Amino acid sequence: MFIVEKKPKSISAEAYRTLRTNIQYSSFDKEIRTIVVTSSEPGEGKSTTSGNLAMSFAQAEKRTIIIDCDLRKPSLHKKFKISNLIGLSDVLIGKEKINSAIHEYNDNLSILTSGKLPPNPSEMLGSKSMSKLLQELRNYFDIIVLDSAPLQAVTDAQILSTKADGTVLVVRAEKTKRDSVIQAKALLDKVGANILGVVLNGIENTRRKYYYYYGNEGKE
Repeated sequence: MFIVEKKPKSISAEAYRTLRTNIQYSSFDKEIRTIVVTSSEPGEGKSTTSGNLAMSFAQAEKRTIIIDCDLRKPSLHKKFKISNLIGLSDVLIGKEKINSAIHEYNDNLSILTSGKLPPNPSEMLGSKSMSKLLQELRNYFDIIVLDSAPLQAVTDAQILSTKADGTVLVVRAEKTKRDSVIQAKALLDKVGANILGVVLNGIENTRRKYYYYYGNEGKE
């Protein structure tokens, strides 16, 4: 599912490694360790980007944890093919200890799924418990990747961006409208988020479509 793991020598995998390097060198003043990955709308590939980015850091010998903070429509457990019986929500309400909720994917990559879907996701993510958890995880991990809900749907990503060192906005080629991206950036600016940059997702598929189109045109 994740190109960085499946095809590590591909152009796409190299693009994620470039993204990793750019994030590492994006700030002179402070180290970027907690990263929110979000999008303006659903279906733009933020969870796939989160997973590949987390794996890229892990491959660079960084102790990395990826957390599914989309407490409305979580997907990381499906992408990593692991259980979501307990996760972030269970830890935040004190029902489970963090150690029992974390899945160790490999030596350098751990995963914390969403857990049970709560009735109040925004309040949960904005809680002191969430801030305390992130602070605790910084003692054990070099990199914390937070896969968040889309910006225009709910306030979750805005809330998380105030607790993180930086935020990455995922945009899908030929799908995301310009106004939508501008609005998403405005929402992040409103809370003083440190926007690290924009990831243009799906560009390879777009290219393929163009090659296919021109190839057919040539035969006619």
